[in-house]
Amino acid sequence: MSHETVYAIASGKGGVGKTTTTVNLGTVLAQAGERVAIVDTDLGMANLAGFVSLTPDATTLHDVLAGDASIDDATYRLADNIVAVPSGTDLDEYAKTSPEGLRTVVEELRSTYDFVFLDVGAGVSHETVLPLGLADSVVVVSTPEPAAVQDSQKTVELTARAGGEIAGLVVTRTHPNSDISYDEIAGQLEIPLLGTIPEDPTSRESVCAGTPLVVYDPQSSASGAYRRLASDLSGIDIQTPSDDDSGADDDEESASEPEPQATADEREAGHDDVSSAITEAESNN
Repeated sequence: MSHETVYAIASGKGGVGKTTTTVNLGTVLAQAGERVAIVDTDLGMANLAGFVSLTPDATTLHDVLAGDASIDDATYRLADNIVAVPSGTDLDEYAKTSPEGLRTVVEELRSTYDFVFLDVGAGVSHETVLPLGLADSVVVVSTPEPAAVQDSQKTVELTARAGGEIAGLVVTRTHPNSDISYDEIAGQLEIPLLGTIPEDPTSRESVCAGTPLVVYDPQSSASGAYRRLASDLSGIDIQTPSDDDSGADDDEESASEPEPQATADEREAGHDDVSSAITEAESNN
């Protein structure tokens, strides 16, 4: 297994599929039995606030970084083996946060979970640069569009300034018949090409259905790409689900193995909340 367990999923430009990539990578590893935490480190423009059913007074990462709550209080259970730590959307709460506290948050989660994914905000600010240096490695996400690639160069440069390490590039929304060379794009950025995620019509369907793509359509081309990416990053051999895999088999397996108990205060959230967050995050960026 890879010794790297904390990954920052970053992009210089919004709307390139960063949140979708984060969710699906985390889900794949959770399906493989790994304990996974997803953290919304975009403190100013929270993408994953709708990821769990937050009430107006719900505890978020903002409260943790303001010193008013523990990380356990802001941890929400999404499904078996996977939790989320969302940031808040209240600007007054944001003003009280101390981004430097992210270091302690990351170390606490590192000690509890097998893998931690930091969903990093786009743009240039202290709070977007900080996670790049806290992670073991940074995954840069971009579409093939020139503007997105140009902004990805900024992410690479910021990572270097933060003292972080680049794992490589993931190019989303690719097309098999395109004359674009994705290896050349990675070459322009002088980082490895980790993989490509093809444009997939079932991706939008999965959002509407209220479940991550790797669960909604495990046999889709994009789901296969996410499994390969998760396997390459983690060093774990991830099997491709067969067409006749059934929910009954999943239930039997779950019953035979104890469910990991990460924190005492985790709260259940449905897949509908996950899809709503993905839709909002990817359309607003």
